[in-house]
Amino acid sequence: MGDMVVIGELAPDGTLTKLSTEVATLARSLAEAAGVGATAVIPVAGADAAAAELAEFVTSVVVDGGAGPDATPSQRAAVVAAGLDGADHVLIPASPDGRDLAGALSALTGWGVLANGVAARWSDEGPVVVQSAFGGKLVTESAFIGGHGIVTIRPNAVTAEPLGSPGTVGTRATQPAGTIAPVALLDRIVAENAAVSIDDARIIVAGGRGVGGPEGFGLVQELADALGGAVGASRAAVDSGWIPYSQQIGQTGKIVKPQLYLALGISGAIQHKVGMQTAETIIAVNRDPDAPIADFADVLVVGDLFDVGRAMLVELRSRSG
Repeated sequence: MGDMVVIGELAPDGTLTKLSTEVATLARSLAEAAGVGATAVIPVAGADAAAAELAEFVTSVVVDGGAGPDATPSQRAAVVAAGLDGADHVLIPASPDGRDLAGALSALTGWGVLANGVAARWSDEGPVVVQSAFGGKLVTESAFIGGHGIVTIRPNAVTAEPLGSPGTVGTRATQPAGTIAPVALLDRIVAENAAVSIDDARIIVAGGRGVGGPEGFGLVQELADALGGAVGASRAAVDSGWIPYSQQIGQTGKIVKPQLYLALGISGAIQHKVGMQTAETIIAVNRDPDAPIADFADVLVVGDLFDVGRAMLVELRSRSG
């Protein structure tokens, strides 16, 4: 059985993504169960600081600058493919870039892909990957036929656990495998006045169709500020143009795992549930006592979200004063 490879990826500012540490933790666990080694590869030149951080979670990290710092995911995949000697499985973060890299890597290697895993365990035949399908209505377990495979792992599916002592860090510059059509990066646009990220927030206050419009998110923001949290939204609110897509939670948005999730005017359709059901505590405010969210919320407050929200603000501000 060959080694396990995990791909580390960087955020736009050059720092290591949290999801990379989660995937590294899972890869390390699978490698230990298989009795093989685990190596993380960051296919970005000069990612020394990120590599040192990733070495806290896996015993060996390699910074591979074969494609250069501005390479596209497909060009990085060509570098990864060329350096897979002795490896049988590759774990990749299921981020937008990670999905692109996984697809290109599959095309270059001929290996199959199990996408959007939420868990994985080792069997005699290799990794068994748990996947959520049909908006969370069906959970499947899948494995590879033939011994080789690529797995992408969704955010917050694994809790990152550091090693007792850091692993080693090395560098190389692998000659890319195969021919990848060149793609020019013309521009990178950073959203102005970007809101607090919901990815790692301990507290999220989310609004849905029930907030009524962009003005309704003013109350959502006030509550988030009072609680020291971030603002999220359902797809209905995003599709209506009330809040940016970067704050969408659900099957087609982000998957979050906060300690507290306060849902205001969100019905709790299965597509939204997929993105927030692992929150430690879920409090929902909704006029409809029979809304789907009532079935899985820890606390359901039946009432007008504006009346309840303003009352909460008064109480929170009185305590902080």
